Parts: sequence; C-alpha cells; structure tokens
Amino acid sequence: MKSLNGKDLASFIKERQAHQVASLKSKPKLLIIRDSNNPVITKYVNLKIKYGEDIGVEVEDYLAKDTADIATKITFANKDSTISGIILQLPILEKEKTDELCNLIAPTKDVDGLGVNAKYDSATATAILWLLAGYDIKLENKKIAIVGRGKLVGAPLYRIFQASNYDVSLFHRGDDLTNLKSFDIIISATGVPGLISSEFISPGATLIDAGTASEDGVIKGDLAPELYARKDLTAITPVKGGVGPLTITCLFDHLLQAAR
Repeated sequence: MKSLNGKDLASFIKERQAHQVASLKSKPKLLIIRDSNNPVITKYVNLKIKYGEDIGVEVEDYLAKDTADIATKITFANKDSTISGIILQLPILEKEKTDELCNLIAPTKDVDGLGVNAKYDSATATAILWLLAGYDIKLENKKIAIVGRGKLVGAPLYRIFQASNYDVSLFHRGDDLTNLKSFDIIISATGVPGLISSEFISPGATLIDAGTASEDGVIKGDLAPELYARKDLTAITPVKGGVGPLTITCLFDHLLQAAR
C-alpha cells in the first residue's frame, strides 16, 4: 500500500519558494485573520508562521474581537500595498458570516481561494490535486467520491473535478456511506473523527483524509484507525503529513504569485 506523504512533496516546492523570495525586491507579507484560539486553528496558524519564517516571508497573525473587527481588518489590508495575501482562518465563530467575509477579501490577495471572485483556486483542493499527481494516482476512468461539501475542500474540489469531466459524486451529511464501496478514490473532508470506517471501503481503493478535528485535545482525521492496518488498499494518506503540508505550500505559492 502506497503512503501519500505530502510532506515529502512539499519539501521540494519549499526549497524553490525560498529561492523565489530571495530574488524579490521586497519581502512578501501574509496576513492571517482569525477569531478563535481553538487548538486545531492555532496549530495550523503556527505551521504557516513557521513556514513563512523558513522561506523568508513575513506572516502576521491577527486575532479579531468579532466579525465586525474581521471586516475592518480585511478592508484596511486590501488597501495596504505591503500585504501580498490575506487568509481568513476558518472556521470563524459566526459561521453564517463566512461567505460574506471571504468575499470581502480582494480577489488578487485571496490566496486561500475562498472568495467567489478569487484569482486562485482553493489551496486545499489544489493541494489534493498535487498529492494525487505527485504519486501518479490517475483520475481518468475512476469513480471518485468526495465526502463533505465544505467551502475549504469538498465544494471547490467537486467543481474542479466536474470541470475536468471526471466521474465524481458528492456525499452530504446523512448520506449512506456504505455506497462508498463502489468508488475507487475516496476523499473525505468532514472534520468528523473516524467517520470513514473499514466496512465502507473496498479493496484497491485510494483514500485521502482532508478532515481535521480536535477530540480530547488530540487532532484526528476522518479515517478510522483500522483502515491503516489494511494491506489491500492502493494508497492512503498518513495520519500526519498528508494533505496539510501541501496546503500550506500551495498557500505560499499563491502568495508569491500575488507578490510578483
């Protein structure tokens, strides 16, 4: 069984990015806006700050008081020429305001690709495409299932696959997951720990876990632990270091494009 380790792929791209930053006349700056100290959010923000330090990019972590403060910060950042890219770290506390606030980010600075007019595709969706391509997982003539239709992963990835005319199905909350047995590639991004159990998966399947949640202080994915003991799968993302590292790499790739 092949391990889809995004960390290995990310290291090659990261080296190239560091050279690109060094060649720029002014240092790019990434602004991360959040309104929560949730451990999952804090972990990913800190990873982005560290990544920025490693390649020479300044990263500002702004903890907003409320959604009005988020909107004000975005508005000023849109006009600030020293800021190359803006990320609204999701989820925010008022989830119903997510679309409104993401759409407020200037399209050329929306490096996460979440606004309706964003210049870039979703960073996480793009990272999954990079992961599949990097390990030569072919999508043609395969049945692809996406579990979860969130703004970060499921919805944008479904649009990308549809535009490429791949055979893709989107599973929503409450759908019968036993139907996953008929799919060759399953990508899950629900944030429900252990949702995808072994009984739903047929031999030969490729599994990509893009879901994260905090359970008793431990960050967990959508794939149930027993799946990692199976020897009859084609490929699976590791418990750590699958999609996440490549998502961060993709964010900074977008940032460097914006800076140029």
